[in-house]
Amino acid sequence: MRKTIFIILSVFLLAACSGQNKSKNKNVPEDNLQTLNSEPDNTPIHLNKQQFLDKVVNYEKNPNEWIYRGDKPAIVDFYATWCGPCKAISPILEELAQEYKDQIYIYKIDTDQEQELSAAFGIRSIPSLLFIPMTGNPQMTQGAMEKSELKKIINEFLLKNK
Repeated sequence: MRKTIFIILSVFLLAACSGQNKSKNKNVPEDNLQTLNSEPDNTPIHLNKQQFLDKVVNYEKNPNEWIYRGDKPAIVDFYATWCGPCKAISPILEELAQEYKDQIYIYKIDTDQEQELSAAFGIRSIPSLLFIPMTGNPQMTQGAMEKSELKKIINEFLLKNK
């Protein structure tokens, strides 16, 4: 009997310990820790509203003028975790983040988590991709795209390589 109780308590204790979040940032999902720590070199970067205002454009400070804050062109993916087309385009964006890691940023905005930011950009359909060149105005597309289409936009619009 004691052996059974000991085994049950051991299993319970082991399960309770393994459920603890290993990070110091207990309220942040594990996959979003990359935004709090150093920026990764080759993966899309998840942003919240404040990070978007700091890294991309502060539309609150300059509501009538687009002033890009980045040091290289960017793509912003407005997505939702439940969206099928968003899930389909996600691995493509990861591949592009690897291929163009020194040339562009790829940011991701979860529209369910950042509803105010999504509303500010009029996001009504997901995925929506915002392409941001270093100069000039950004362009928005809606819907999933193939990798070849995305590469064409990156080369011709963001990097201006033809």
